[in-house]
Amino acid sequence: MKLSTPRWWYRRERSHAPVTRMLLRPLSWVWAGATAQRIARATPVDPGAPVISVGNLTVGGSGKTPVVRELLRLLRAEGIEAQGLTRGHGGRLAGPERVDPATHSAVDVGDEPLLLASEAPVWVARDRPAGARAAVAEGAAVLVMDDGHQNPSLNKALSLIVVDGETRDDEWPFGDGAVFPSGPMREPLARGLTRADAVIVLLPDDAPDLDPELRAVFGDLPVFTARLQPAGSPPPGPQLGFAGIAKPWKVERALTAAGCDLIDFASFPDHAAFSDGDLKALADQAEARGAGLVTTEKDWVRLPAEWRDRVAAWPVAARFEDEAAVMVLLRRVVAPPA
Repeated sequence: MKLSTPRWWYRRERSHAPVTRMLLRPLSWVWAGATAQRIARATPVDPGAPVISVGNLTVGGSGKTPVVRELLRLLRAEGIEAQGLTRGHGGRLAGPERVDPATHSAVDVGDEPLLLASEAPVWVARDRPAGARAAVAEGAAVLVMDDGHQNPSLNKALSLIVVDGETRDDEWPFGDGAVFPSGPMREPLARGLTRADAVIVLLPDDAPDLDPELRAVFGDLPVFTARLQPAGSPPPGPQLGFAGIAKPWKVERALTAAGCDLIDFASFPDHAAFSDGDLKALADQAEARGAGLVTTEKDWVRLPAEWRDRVAAWPVAARFEDEAAVMVLLRRVVAPPA
């Protein structure tokens, strides 16, 4: 059974859930040690094309997938044959498999690859080197690898870290700095930053500018700011929202900020497989209150086909505040075709 993300993970003060944090701390040491050993012992493979790794230092909720999608868009707009590479979390296919939205479902390849495949060719592969070689064989000039920071199997021309820039309401992207399961970190912050070439801070569209205190965490690393912007208006009229992502409360807040008449909101675990019972309960509640149903694109692609006409998908997109500066960085590892 999947569990929802503990909100206290993202509170900087250790006064939240102190006993739980303490009890889980030994498991955190085991997790951090295993991650460090796996990275240290790996022999990275050169797949024959530059690899741009997009990862994070926490277990979810930073906004990696929208950033990967935007990088693919920018590169392909330059005429560069950029293709995506992902493990395909939640999908049954081990790959290498090129994602075909016309025939594949989230059960096959996972939800995130389906979203990315709307922008560029995307490959799912639990064996990342095999997936990278398959993509290069099919003409990929550069690979954008989703969730690659703790995966040491490929040589990386560029390693980017995505960080959730929300610091309102006592939130902090790294919590108290504890490693999973005592906190949200995949590895200690300082250790993860040593392998990064740059940081992308993703801010909600309605948030103020980047928090100077958060910017100082990254020291001399280049930092680029992006905004998670609505790609369309929320559906009109009263709406009952729901989401199964790492930080569902961010969706509720974003819908409200975008002007949605949100009467209620239901949270589910990340990558939740919505049952017919779940959806019927939501639909009954919405009908009783004269409301529609709205969710994220990522959640919508996981809905059973018979429910998709009954739920509105609210699209969002990552957009860089200084797109030109990002392109300068990307061109250092891959040049546009002559």
